[in-house]
Amino acid sequence: MPKYYKYKTPDDLVADAERLGLQVFVTDDFSSLFTPISIGPHRAGNRLAIQPMEGCDGTLDGHPDELTYRRYRRFGAGGAKLIWGEATAVADEGRMNPRQLWINEKTAGSLERMLAQCRQAHRETFGHDDDLVVGLQLTHSGRFSYRKPMLAMHDPLLDPLTRDKSTGRPIDPSFPLVTDDELKQIADQFLAAAKLAWKIGCDFVDIKQCHRYLLSELLAAKNRPGPYGGSLENRTRLVRDIIERIRDEVPELTIATRINAYDGIPYRGEGEEFVGRPVPHERPLVTAFGTNPENHLEEDLTEPLQLVRWLKDWGVQLINVSMGNPYANPHVVRPAEYAPVDGYNAPEHPLIGVARHFRIARQIQRAVPEIPVVGSGYSWLQDFAMHAAAANVARGDVAIVGIGRGALAHPDFAKTLQETGRLRRTSVCRTFSYCTNLMRSKDHPLGQYPTGCPPFDKEVYGPIWKEVLEKRKQAENATR
Repeated sequence: MPKYYKYKTPDDLVADAERLGLQVFVTDDFSSLFTPISIGPHRAGNRLAIQPMEGCDGTLDGHPDELTYRRYRRFGAGGAKLIWGEATAVADEGRMNPRQLWINEKTAGSLERMLAQCRQAHRETFGHDDDLVVGLQLTHSGRFSYRKPMLAMHDPLLDPLTRDKSTGRPIDPSFPLVTDDELKQIADQFLAAAKLAWKIGCDFVDIKQCHRYLLSELLAAKNRPGPYGGSLENRTRLVRDIIERIRDEVPELTIATRINAYDGIPYRGEGEEFVGRPVPHERPLVTAFGTNPENHLEEDLTEPLQLVRWLKDWGVQLINVSMGNPYANPHVVRPAEYAPVDGYNAPEHPLIGVARHFRIARQIQRAVPEIPVVGSGYSWLQDFAMHAAAANVARGDVAIVGIGRGALAHPDFAKTLQETGRLRRTSVCRTFSYCTNLMRSKDHPLGQYPTGCPPFDKEVYGPIWKEVLEKRKQAENATR
């Protein structure tokens, strides 16, 4: 497969974008990234955020574990002023993997300790944490819940790729959907989780609506009957109820949301080079939010733009824009140089995916200029991610720039950039997908390997990666 990232200068990046018919802006003036910004009642000291990067390293009962605490201490000391805590389940049956964090009365104390250590590390490094904003992403994994799938709708493209845990076979049309009453109970769980989040010191909670987890799937549920499907008003009923109840019952807590503004459709690898190809599909598409029903390669932001305007009216004060599905079309979510182990080789130049992130985030920010919008999709730009980030913030295309995988490799990227005017090249994520490959490795006594950056955090994750490789080798030998 081709090597895509060949840039020696930011101008090389711009020239390649122009060759591809794309528009990507860069600047070497990073001052826009280090201006404060208001997020509801809070003040963040810069425009750099740690995205909600799940470590898959909690305990089986949902507490943070040693690696979890370590990660948040590193994030706290790293200099980003918005730390968007990772996906934390509101219920055990809504957990994506057996080591996902779960907020409840029993785990609240350890989650509070995790956040406190993050803040303490920031104070020790910078002298204060007055301009640090920290929160948690609250989630229900829905279709991707590890105990059993909980479907908000039947998706003709995703159902064949979703396994019924009890039978090991793909979901069929007879598989029951989450009932309306169960959705109401899930709203209660989000409210209870938000109350605990405020109690343990969160500045904000993110009501997760991305990557086709439960609330994201509902956004696309045009074919679901009843009050939670069909019209956009119905499809947003549950998230509206959750947000309004949190606003009414925990008025001090800032409400954020990470949304899928574009779903696209699933891809599968084909041919000798195993390049991703879209799965067979009929048009018009019915169950792909933010997607042109006649051409899955194009976004249709009519509904996402209406959604963000409603979110503003309902009381949301911070929006993070994402897209795609990490299991079905990972090249959309996170453009990468190398595919994850369960993925496929890139069906498009990764810069096309980066530009898609930038283009859609810009339109969302323009639709709600009063709300800070966090943009995603920067990590593949590697050494020049901050050049594009600064240009996008200076242009007003986004208010804040989020770094995901890149923060696992280079948790102090913000501090390093401010002090030296560049990233530390020996820590810049090269999007080799090691972190995803660790996360997809399940042959572990706890059912899930922790994820991190083996190349640039070798002392901790190097031995873990070697263990994964050895187990894969043993499994391959056993099948010969």
